[in-house]
Amino acid sequence: MKLLIAPALVIVHCLNILPVRATETLSPQTPQPQNQPLQLAAAAPVLSVVQSQENAQHWAGITKRLQTIGVPYCVLPLSSVKSAADWGDRNVIFLPNIETLTPTQAIALEAWVNKGGNIIASGPVGSLSAPGVRQLLKNILGSYWGFSLQDKQQINPPKTQPPTWLNQKGIFGQVHGGVLLPNDGISKVVAVWSLQDRPAAVVATQNSTVFGWRWGTDVASSSELDTAWLQAALNRHISIPPAQSNQNTATSAPNCPTPIPKTASTNTSTTTNKVNTVAPNRQDEAIDQLEQRVRWDVAPNSNQPINADEAAALQQQLEHLIGRVESAHLAALANAPQPNGTQALKADDTQFNTATSIPQSNTEQVLAQARIVANNLPRLIANKNYALARQQWLLARNNLWKQFPVDRRLAPAEIRAVWLDRGTIVRAGNEQGLSKIFDRLAQSGINTVFFEVVNAGYPIYPSQVAPQQNPLVRDWDPLAAGVKLAHERGMELHAWVWTFAAGNQRHNELLNINSDYPGPVLAAHPNWANYDQQGRLIPQGQTKPFFDPANPEVRQYLLKLYEEIVTRYNVDGLQLDYIRYPFQDPSAGRTYGYGQAARTQFQKLTGVDPISITPAQTQLWQQWTAFRTQQVDSFVTEVSQMLRQKRTNLILSVAVFPLPEAERIQKLQQNWEVWARRGDVDLIIPMTYAQDTVRFQQLAQPWIASSQLGSALLIPGIRLLSLPTLGAFDQLQLVRDLPVSGYALFAAENVNNELHKLFVNTQGKLGVIINEPVPHREPLKSALTRYSSLQREWRLVLHQEKLQIPQNSISEFHNQAEVLQNALTQAANSPSASKLLVAKSTLVRFQSQFRVWMRQQNLHNTYQCKTWENRLATIERLLRYSEKRLDITSQTTVKKRSSVMLK
Repeated sequence: MKLLIAPALVIVHCLNILPVRATETLSPQTPQPQNQPLQLAAAAPVLSVVQSQENAQHWAGITKRLQTIGVPYCVLPLSSVKSAADWGDRNVIFLPNIETLTPTQAIALEAWVNKGGNIIASGPVGSLSAPGVRQLLKNILGSYWGFSLQDKQQINPPKTQPPTWLNQKGIFGQVHGGVLLPNDGISKVVAVWSLQDRPAAVVATQNSTVFGWRWGTDVASSSELDTAWLQAALNRHISIPPAQSNQNTATSAPNCPTPIPKTASTNTSTTTNKVNTVAPNRQDEAIDQLEQRVRWDVAPNSNQPINADEAAALQQQLEHLIGRVESAHLAALANAPQPNGTQALKADDTQFNTATSIPQSNTEQVLAQARIVANNLPRLIANKNYALARQQWLLARNNLWKQFPVDRRLAPAEIRAVWLDRGTIVRAGNEQGLSKIFDRLAQSGINTVFFEVVNAGYPIYPSQVAPQQNPLVRDWDPLAAGVKLAHERGMELHAWVWTFAAGNQRHNELLNINSDYPGPVLAAHPNWANYDQQGRLIPQGQTKPFFDPANPEVRQYLLKLYEEIVTRYNVDGLQLDYIRYPFQDPSAGRTYGYGQAARTQFQKLTGVDPISITPAQTQLWQQWTAFRTQQVDSFVTEVSQMLRQKRTNLILSVAVFPLPEAERIQKLQQNWEVWARRGDVDLIIPMTYAQDTVRFQQLAQPWIASSQLGSALLIPGIRLLSLPTLGAFDQLQLVRDLPVSGYALFAAENVNNELHKLFVNTQGKLGVIINEPVPHREPLKSALTRYSSLQREWRLVLHQEKLQIPQNSISEFHNQAEVLQNALTQAANSPSASKLLVAKSTLVRFQSQFRVWMRQQNLHNTYQCKTWENRLATIERLLRYSEKRLDITSQTTVKKRSSVMLK
C-alpha cells in the first residue's frame, strides 16, 4: 500500500487488498456541523472520484477543491470499469463532468446502486452517451441534463422547504451551468435557477445528488460554492466513522484501482468513445444536445403538476395532430385513382365520387373524441387531475395515429431522399446484393439516394487521388454499381462525402486496427491535422480526428477528390457532411481548431497565437471564431464553383445542424445560412432528428420559417431509428403540411418491413408508373403538379360544402385560381425568365387574395388553412429556386457560345 499525503488531504491508491466497508450508516437527513471539514479516518477512503478523458482538463480544479474539503478518496479510471465490481466498495462514487459512459458501464453502475451505492454527479452527466445509456442514467440519477444556460445565473433554494442536509453556508451564488430535467415521482428539486420558470439546478433522489454545472471548473463556479455543495452531498451520503477508529487503516483500506495520473489524458483508453452506435457515422454530441433541448416526455401515470404553458402546449399539439389526420385524408382523396385508372379530380373536373367522404365514419368518431379531450384538458389540469390529463392525451394521440390513411397514395411531388450508409453498402457485398436494396427503395417511392462515398478517410471506390480504397470493399466498385442501379430505376444518386472528418475510431474497430489510427490521409500527411487546445487530435469524448480547414493542401486534396467523383461517375449531385469543425463547448474550456496552418495564418493576421486566447478575451475570441468559420464558408464556395465548372446540372447539398446560428458558430463554426444566401448550395438538409413529432417540429420550424436561405430548398432530416412506424408517418405528414419540398430519411438500414409497406402504399408506385417531377431537378413542373393537387383539394372541400367562402367570392376564387394555373403551366412547359416572372407575380397576388377568401374558413379550420398557405409558400420557393437554375443554365449557354466563337 502506498499513501500519498497532502495537506488536509489523504489520497489512497491501493492494489489487491481486501476491502472493509464502513459499518455505520448516516441517515440522508442527518446534518453535520456547518462548513466543517469531514472528519474521516486518516487513510480510509470512502469516496471514489472517477476520472476520464473528458474531465482530465478539469482535474487540477477538482483535486484542489477536494483538498479544501479534506476528504480521503480513491481515483477510479473510468476505462477500467467493465462490471459492477469494478466500481469498487466505497459508499459513494463521484462523477465530475463525465459525459460518456458505455452501455456496459451504465448497467454496472445500476447494479452497484441497487446494492446500496450512492452517486454524486455534476455537469451534463452521460449526455454524450447512446440514447439507451442516457435513459438508464436518467433512471439511476433521477434527472438528466436538458440544456446549457447562456449566462451565469443565481442558484436559489426551491419554493418548498429545502431538505435538512442543505445547511451549508455559501451554497447559493452565481454559477454558469445548465437546466436539469427531473424524473417525475422519484426525484426532488433541491435548488433552482433564478429564471422565470425556476428550472432545476440541483436534483436529488434517495441514492443520488446531481449538480447542474461542471464542478471543479473556475469558468462555471467558484471554489467556495463547489466545495460547499460537495460537502453537503457527502454529509448526506457518507457514513462517517469516528476519527479514533483509524487503528486498522494500514491493513484494511478499500481496494483502489491503479489511478490515472493527474497529468494524463491523451493515452487514456478510448473505451468510452466506442459506444455511440445510435446511427452509423452520424452520432454526434450536437445531435444529442438538440434532442435533449426539445424533450417532450408525457409520462402516462405521472401526477406531476402541469403549468399553464405546458397545458397550452398539450392542447395545441393534440389540435395539430387532429389537423394532420384530416389533412392526410384530404390529400389521399385528392390523389386517389378513379375507377377508370385516371388520377382524381383533374383541373377541369366537375364530377366527384360521392362514395368517399372526409373522413370516414370511424375516423370521424376518433376525431370527435380527440377534440373533446383537447377541450377538456384545461379543466382537468385546473382541477389538478394531472395523471388523467396525461393519460387521455396519450390515448387520444395513439388513436389518432391509427386513423392515418396509410393504405392509399397521398404523397405530393416531393424530394423523397434516403441516406444509404457505408455499412449497408458493404453488407450488400456485390452489385447483385446492392440491386435488391435499390429495388426496395424504388418500390418505396424514394427518388433521391445519398450514397456514402467517402467515409473515415476512405473512398468506397478505387481512387487515383485518395491513398486507399475502403478495405471493407474488395473486388468491386460500389459507386459505379450504385449509379447504374439508381438510374435504371429512375432515381438520382448523390455522392455523400465526409468533408473535414478524417477518420473514425469505430471504423478502426471494424478493420481490427489501432483505435488511434487517424485514417489513411492523415497517416500520410500528419501536418494536415487539426487539434484541440490540449494538443489532442481527437476531441475528448468524440471518435473522429479532423482536417485543418485552413490548410491549403487539405483543401486542394479534397477538391481534387470531389472532382474525381463527379467526372469519373455520372452522379447527380454531391453532399457535404461534416462540413464543420468538431463539436466544442468554449464555456467548458473545450475548443478546437489549432492546426499548424490555422495558427500560423491567424498569428500573421493578428500577431497573436490563437492557442493563447480564451473566451474571456471577447474581441480576440470573436476574431478567432470568425477566422475558423470563414475557412468553412470559403471552402463551400470553392466546391460549388468547381461543380458548376465541371457539370452545371449537379446538385450541391449539405447536411447541417439546426442549432441556433450564434451557438452553432461558437460550437461548430458552421454558418450555413451564408452558404444559402450566396447561392452556393441547392439543398439544405438540417438533421432535425427527434423521437416524436413535437420535438421534430420544434427543431425544424425556425429554419422552415426562415427568410434567410436565398433560393436554396430546405429538406428536413428524419432519423428512423427507434421511431414507431406511425410516429415516423406523423413526422412525414407534418413535413407535407409545412412549406418544404420533401424530406431525407436516416438511414436505409432502418427502413424495416413495416415502414417499407407504409411507404409503398402512400408514396410508392402502386403498380402504376407515375412520372412525377423531382423538385430540385424540375422545380417548375413540381410547382405545377403540387398546385394541381391543391386545386383538387379545394374542389373536394367545396363539393362537400366544407369550404367557408362567401357565395359572392366563389366565382372570383375559381377565376383567379385558373389564372395562376395557366401562368404555372406556361412556365413549366416552356421555361423562360419572362414566364417565370409572370408566374411569380401571379402567385404573389393570389396569395394575398387567398387570405381574404379564407378569412371565414380560418375560423372554422385554422390548421387546414395554414396548410394550404404553406403549400402555396412551397410553390413560391420552387419558383425562386427555378430562377437560380435558369440563371445557371443561361450562364452555361453564354459560355458555350463564347467558346464556339473563339474557336
